[in-house]
Amino acid sequence: MTRLRTLAAVGAVVAATLLAAPPAAAAPGPSGAPEYYFDDWNLYDLWDAGARGQGVTIAEIDTGVNADLAELRGRVVRGTDLGRRGDGRVDREVSAFGHGTAMASIMVARPGLLGITGIAPDARILPIAVPLNGTTDAAKPDRLADAIRYGADHDAKVISMSLGGKRSEGSDTESCPDEEQAAVFHALSKGAVVLASVGNSGPKRNAIEEPGVCLGVVSVGAVDAAGDVADFSSRQPYLTLVAPGVRIPSLGRVAATAYSGDGTSQATAVASAVAALVWSRHPTLTARAIVTRLLATLDTRGVRGHSEEYGYGRLDARRAVTADVPADAANPVYDSATPFVRRAAALDHPASVRPPVPVTGAPGSGRAEVGSVSRVDREVVLGAVAAAVGLVALLVLAVLGRRRRTRPAAAPAAGPRPWPAPSATDWSD
Repeated sequence: MTRLRTLAAVGAVVAATLLAAPPAAAAPGPSGAPEYYFDDWNLYDLWDAGARGQGVTIAEIDTGVNADLAELRGRVVRGTDLGRRGDGRVDREVSAFGHGTAMASIMVARPGLLGITGIAPDARILPIAVPLNGTTDAAKPDRLADAIRYGADHDAKVISMSLGGKRSEGSDTESCPDEEQAAVFHALSKGAVVLASVGNSGPKRNAIEEPGVCLGVVSVGAVDAAGDVADFSSRQPYLTLVAPGVRIPSLGRVAATAYSGDGTSQATAVASAVAALVWSRHPTLTARAIVTRLLATLDTRGVRGHSEEYGYGRLDARRAVTADVPADAANPVYDSATPFVRRAAALDHPASVRPPVPVTGAPGSGRAEVGSVSRVDREVVLGAVAAAVGLVALLVLAVLGRRRRTRPAAAPAAGPRPWPAPSATDWSD
């Protein structure tokens, strides 16, 4: 059976010299798509208070990371490539976008091109490249469970997965595959926080996606700068929280290129970086306590209890780092998983453990597709080639998919199409 995991972006290119970064006092990033959450969360003040992600390794399961980019140099440690020999420090995506590189830049990039700056610049990325459609290893099994275990066994405190696999009542007997659920339990037992995208099939289709549906995973949806849930963000009863995922700037895998994009993919990278900030400021806390702190400090305005649109609320990095949180604060993510984690440890055979999580929600088409880490029809490429080259046209990126087993992959949601380069002030979608 094939699982198609889509990683996608849409864009146009402008010269870096024509779109300068804002002054240091303002939110970093290009003037047309600033990193607004820096201002919303007073991130510079958090950095000054000692929360910069230091001492935290984030295992990023994705297409790999171009570790040679100046903005990422020294931030990416040796990982692994489960599609071929390698240490994960090469982005295997065929297109210039480079999904893994983009997500890494959201988390740890030092200021460079267009001022794009990572949320947790002193954290480290442990890149785990997995075979995906649209990469050089597209035909190979995806090995997601192996990737989760690798991150947990190599001292990652945070495991970030900006991906997901659509599940179908017609062909899937459980919402989270046995091997992936066992791997998540293993990661929890090793003391890691596990995050994954809820998916981009909102507001109506709302496909169930793993690993976001797996017990013990912090499932992340997307909101815009105003805090409103993004139209594309999947609505699900297992959604944990929402984070900024609209017009998020990131670097491309090709030097001197950058993108602004929408997706629960970007929201997951943001949330993973915030978890690193919290842990660097509170280094003695357990993984459970880190998640408890994230949940206890959510912005719950307009959200009563739990919402399929917002989960338990909107991520608030400032409060997550600075607030006083009771030791007995609620943590439904860990409460639901802990009995199974303990059982797996007692049996010492985690592969045999499967929690009773039935597939629910809107029925699928019978084709299980993995989903939606980046929104296809709204992403806009920001940036650029060297100044001497000037404006350069770029093709909109098609949906990239992740596949495994034998079922044919689904057709892409949108094929390549040209996108005119905007002027320095033209940022309409």
